[in-house]
Amino acid sequence: MNIWEAILLGLTQGLTEFLPVSSSGHLVLIQNILGIEGDLLFFDVMLHVGTLLAVFAVFIKDILDLFKPPFKTMGLLILATIPAGLFMLLFADKIEALFEGNFLWIGFLITAIMLLITEYVGKKYPKERPLDLKVGLVMGFAQAVAVVPGISRSGATISGGVYAGAQRQKIAKFSFLMSIPVIVGSGFYEALQVKDWASIPVLCVIVGMVAAALSGFLAIKLMLKLIQKCNYKWFSLYLGALALITFLNEYVLFFW
Repeated sequence: MNIWEAILLGLTQGLTEFLPVSSSGHLVLIQNILGIEGDLLFFDVMLHVGTLLAVFAVFIKDILDLFKPPFKTMGLLILATIPAGLFMLLFADKIEALFEGNFLWIGFLITAIMLLITEYVGKKYPKERPLDLKVGLVMGFAQAVAVVPGISRSGATISGGVYAGAQRQKIAKFSFLMSIPVIVGSGFYEALQVKDWASIPVLCVIVGMVAAALSGFLAIKLMLKLIQKCNYKWFSLYLGALALITFLNEYVLFFW
């Protein structure tokens, strides 16, 4: 991997982490197209940490409010994190195997269908349910499902909140806050798995993280505007087309 590839992957991660299109799926896709080989999981996780800086930059006030009584949002955040945490601990090896298999097109297709349903539900049945136990659990289990490559974490959690009938602006903020413990946990886990730190391309990691943080900041701002209109059909069409192209590549045409 060279510096330019690291920057491209960082931009890809930042732009797709908070838009409902699956950052992990796009990273695998770009890495395959560029022919980047090797154990890239640590690098990918560090790119996620880069986007975490964007979350802190945009939501620093909301993050600080988590530590103020009565700690309701903090409690919901912990509750919503448990399903994904358990899923990753129990099935870590199987999840890593999914990234090595030909499952991307399935994840992209699932996300496309999910977003189309979400747009219909959000516009047909606009509700104003506050963040509560039900919303937190639904969004938490949605985040657990999104560990599968190609399924968007932000898309799944926001969709879960819409299905639960919660306020869209609060759904978006809570979805972004939900990324914090998952990314931090993944970062620590992958750091513990590294056996040869000398083999880590430190400069590429740093450059990729900076690119991910800057592009992630812009993506958050864009998503906060889109969530108000519950306008997901274009993302759904894009992912449907991407699923078809990825499927054809894997089984028919072999582009890369």
